[in-house]
Amino acid sequence: MRAVVQRVKSASVKVDGQEVSAIGKGFMVLLGVGADDAADDVEYMVRKIGGLRIFYDHEGRMRLPLSEVDGAVLVVPQFTLYGDVRKGSRPSFTGAAPPELGRRLYEAVMQGVRDQGLAVSGGRFREMMEVELVNDGPVTILLDSKRGF
Repeated sequence: MRAVVQRVKSASVKVDGQEVSAIGKGFMVLLGVGADDAADDVEYMVRKIGGLRIFYDHEGRMRLPLSEVDGAVLVVPQFTLYGDVRKGSRPSFTGAAPPELGRRLYEAVMQGVRDQGLAVSGGRFREMMEVELVNDGPVTILLDSKRGF
């Protein structure tokens, strides 16, 4: 499983011009599910997302997790994180999970983050989305459950 986590001042998702999700301060997470992902990958992502300490404390150091700044999480399904362009310019998505598995694990990540007591909103699985965000920093963290970062 792969994720791009961006610290944001705000973020939102629109489908067909209609806003379907929005958050204020928090994380905007682009989440890609791989074909070989399973429950342990979900657990890794949930633990990492909930535990990231990338908000500033009173000393101006990145030490605070989302739970201490009253932030929220917007999780957007993003199978294109598995786009492979090593053999040309047109991406291959054979490493991405099939839709049924992708949806199930995407929803499991959102539920796992909710279970940590965080407010969670989502994008729309298998829909064309317009994603807007205001980066805070910018601070962008890459997570990969198979590579341990």
